[in-house]
Amino acid sequence: MRRREFITLIGGAAAAWPLAARAQQNEHVKRLGVLMTTAADDPESTRRVLALGQGLQQSGWIDGRNLRIEFRWAGGNADLSRKYAKELMALAPDVVMAVGTNTVAALQQVSRSVPIVFVGVTDPVAFGLVASLARPGGNTTGFTLIDYSFSAKWVELIKEIAPRVTRVAVIRDPAIMTGIGQVAAMQAVAPSLGVELTALVVRDAAEIERAITTFARTPNGGFIVPALGQGIAHRALIISLAARHRLPAVYPYRYQVTDGGLISYGPNTSDQYRLAAGYIDRILKGEKPSDLPVQNPTKTEMVINLKTAKALGLTVPPSLLARADEVIE
Repeated sequence: MRRREFITLIGGAAAAWPLAARAQQNEHVKRLGVLMTTAADDPESTRRVLALGQGLQQSGWIDGRNLRIEFRWAGGNADLSRKYAKELMALAPDVVMAVGTNTVAALQQVSRSVPIVFVGVTDPVAFGLVASLARPGGNTTGFTLIDYSFSAKWVELIKEIAPRVTRVAVIRDPAIMTGIGQVAAMQAVAPSLGVELTALVVRDAAEIERAITTFARTPNGGFIVPALGQGIAHRALIISLAARHRLPAVYPYRYQVTDGGLISYGPNTSDQYRLAAGYIDRILKGEKPSDLPVQNPTKTEMVINLKTAKALGLTVPPSLLARADEVIE
């Protein structure tokens, strides 16, 4: 998504701009860099950018007036993340918003002084992105997306919605640091649920298709798509493979289920972008990232697609339907 498209996206609300924003029009224009893991033409990108724009607007920041936003779109490609991290830091931004653990790490390698606000990060302390959640230190703070308790929950859900499953494949991208921890958390609970866990290490769409096709040749299988870039960038392929091979699958995000996936459990992604806008506002007004605590998810949601369940020959337990935040008929 280009800057002009972003301005158009949020421009419809111009009549509602707060007076504070109008008063700031003649002030110094701040620069915000945004490094996204999704592709520019991904519908989910539009939703995330809209949430960010709305959050900034509520704090009086309008792109093209008192704020200039520079987007870069990595599309799940680690090499592009590193390239764009250098490009954005070369623009001397006042603050950068980053999505994902590897993206933050790439930015930190370029600069330890430019403020960074992250979303979509798992375990930032373990990976050395911040000193602690309460006192992050350095130039980085933000909002975690998934903790390892989610990973265990995904294994429980696949057994609950598809009791026959005894083999579970987990898609893992070797370029994503947090994948190891997510798989380890699943492995800790899998034996007690009668599940044999297999990691499918994949780097691109072709490897995803080969790995899932091979796994599906043995019966009683299902798979889990963790909160990683490959699962987002290639979700249409993954969802179609699950349908083709009649494999129950659990996803982390609502939009993967509205796109045809079976069940999701995880945080509200748009909420993270609105919250990040609040931290960006505070930093632009003079606060330091080191003084802003890292925050864990505050909203989770479970979504079930009954149409997909029917196509897979599954009867969703009433107890599971009762706990769902949304059921797609």
